[in-house]
Amino acid sequence: MNDRTHAKDGARRRPGFALRRAAAAAALCLAAAGLPAQAQEAQYRDVASAAAILYDGPSDRARKLFIVVRGTPLEMLSTLNQWVKVRDMSGDVLWIHRGDLGESRHVVASTLAAIRRSAQINGELVLQVERGVLLEVLDASAPAGWLRVRHRDGATGFVAAGEVWGR
Repeated sequence: MNDRTHAKDGARRRPGFALRRAAAAAALCLAAAGLPAQAQEAQYRDVASAAAILYDGPSDRARKLFIVVRGTPLEMLSTLNQWVKVRDMSGDVLWIHRGDLGESRHVVASTLAAIRRSAQINGELVLQVERGVLLEVLDASAPAGWLRVRHRDGATGFVAAGEVWGR
């Protein structure tokens, strides 16, 4: 390689240049998505209406992809006027009307999840739920790594935070 090649390639000529350029590009992407440049904790919202439509774009004319029921947790990625870009449990990125979202009060089992009487890995098993089962969060002040939840049949207990999605 000659000096001319190196002059065109700033990354080879100046160590760290490529890293700074990559960091700047990442910050621009985050800003474009409506997120701050620093790492941000995920924000979740529940579907508040009886049923809501998930679209492939921020428009009523966009393709309707899915219908989701009340309580379904969605991760908020960005907003555009009355639209919110969200991610569902399967990782799909979709759009929903802002008015269809409410406070986050539910999680979904991301694996076969054990609901226990106490917030301990060896606590008495109350119930096991399959992946995809919706659970209502009762107490956000449960011990670290645990959530106090209620199943739709009324059973309550603690589930390990790693066994659920949406919080």
